Amino acid sequence: MRLVFAGTPEVAVPALDALLASGRHEVAAVVTRPDAPAGRGRRLVASPVAERAEEAGIEVLKPNRPRDEDFLTRLGEIAPDCCPVVAYGALLPRVALDIPAHGWVNLHFSLLPAWRGAAPVQHSVMAGDEITGASTFLIEEGLDSGPVYGTVTERVRPTDTSGDLLTRLAFAGAGLLAATMDGIEDGTLKAVPQPTEGVTLAPKITVEDAQVDWAAPALRVDRVVRACTPAPGAWTTFRGERLKLIQVALVPERTDLAPGQLSVGKNNVYVGTGSHAVELVWVQAQGKKPMQAADWARGVRIGASETLGD
Repeated sequence: MRLVFAGTPEVAVPALDALLASGRHEVAAVVTRPDAPAGRGRRLVASPVAERAEEAGIEVLKPNRPRDEDFLTRLGEIAPDCCPVVAYGALLPRVALDIPAHGWVNLHFSLLPAWRGAAPVQHSVMAGDEITGASTFLIEEGLDSGPVYGTVTERVRPTDTSGDLLTRLAFAGAGLLAATMDGIEDGTLKAVPQPTEGVTLAPKITVEDAQVDWAAPALRVDRVVRACTPAPGAWTTFRGERLKLIQVALVPERTDLAPGQLSVGKNNVYVGTGSHAVELVWVQAQGKKPMQAADWARGVRIGASETLGD
């Protein structure tokens, strides 16, 4: 088939690579978000998908909005049979959805209808799911509600961060998306409507959502930290300033600390929760680089009565 691939971040690159390597399909162009400012100099930088497409010599389209007339005209001229999508980052209007004969097929990183929305992997980790996966589905105007072509499952490991899990799903999902394109082309794959039961939503995780509540059970604290790593980053406060929490570990045997109470040893820093303690493993103070929590504690000289979340 003749394809136009839509995607923006690094997590979409494995799927583009899989389609380029498939040997069955022609990736005629790529659609991605416009160049965005990055770094201290706020210099405009192309998206990872745009960079990969340019390396491959593929035409790159960067509409400000997918309803822009110039973009729709060019997409019609390319005349794709299907538009595979991975984390493109913009809503597609009906006029764009109607251009390819086989529609726009999205690779979504959950087992639909679970975790519809912008942050399925983060919500899966935060909820303590043991199994998650990826789905390919035909995009409709609803939120991730279209009929599903296929799925692949992935176990959520006890220490997985969202970044860890998303990396594995990106590669597993790349194979699923390529196989979905094959099945659509040869007519062996039909989309099946999603069940009406089991729908859960996964809205974007905000910075406010990432603040750790030390009165919550330790298991919840651990899940929030892992779900918000690498972004937006779990955090708490210490001496009125924000402290980023990069990694914690459960310490079931420590039940003597009140929520937020700190206990500092030679090589360990413990903090109380609503159940048992957790160990701070890696943290990042404002304006500092990430460091082991024991080194941070030595540097700030924590007082006996000081707490986190003050």
